[in-house]
Amino acid sequence: MPGMVGISLAHITGVVLAGGRGTRMAGVDKGLQLFEGVPLALHALQKLQLQVGPAMLNANRNLERYRDFGVPVWPDESPDYAGPLAGFITALRHCQTPYLATVPCDCPLFPANVVSRLAHALQHDNHSIALPCVLQDDSRGQAAWRAQPVFCLMRTAGLLPDLERFVAQGGRKVEAWTARNNSVAVRFDTAAAFSNINTLAELRALRSAAEPDA
Repeated sequence: MPGMVGISLAHITGVVLAGGRGTRMAGVDKGLQLFEGVPLALHALQKLQLQVGPAMLNANRNLERYRDFGVPVWPDESPDYAGPLAGFITALRHCQTPYLATVPCDCPLFPANVVSRLAHALQHDNHSIALPCVLQDDSRGQAAWRAQPVFCLMRTAGLLPDLERFVAQGGRKVEAWTARNNSVAVRFDTAAAFSNINTLAELRALRSAAEPDA
């Protein structure tokens, strides 16, 4: 695929976010847990590399193991595990292309065309950030479109200073930051593709569902 809707793949850097504490996984490094025999972060990286140009990984532990994946590995500069936005800051500081695509390490089923669809929306009306949204049940059991903001495609120019200010003021929610930066939501029909793994039990269930005889 030489390019998409005027954006060359060479102009999009992809980053896999694997910098969390793994609190709900008993403190294990989530990105190194296996899915289909491959570490989750490597699984995400290999899928993302088909959709972008340069790639990198954001991690805060086991850096040598992550470097074995063959791409630059950058830890957060802040030591307090400030969440995905800290990974965004790290990636933006090291990104050398006009666009940055972010994906979490714990959603191994994400679509193979997520970056191209976000790129199409990003160019329409000159948005700064595009992110997917899917139909999910709310607290009352009613279906509503909900953003999946850890998946983003963003124009890198000018975003870092605003993001640093937002985090310095205590901001932690990705969607709250994207909402103030001319973002656009792109509807995807398959909510399951964006299901993330938070616990070892969820990982075991996903492994079982992915087995050929399951």
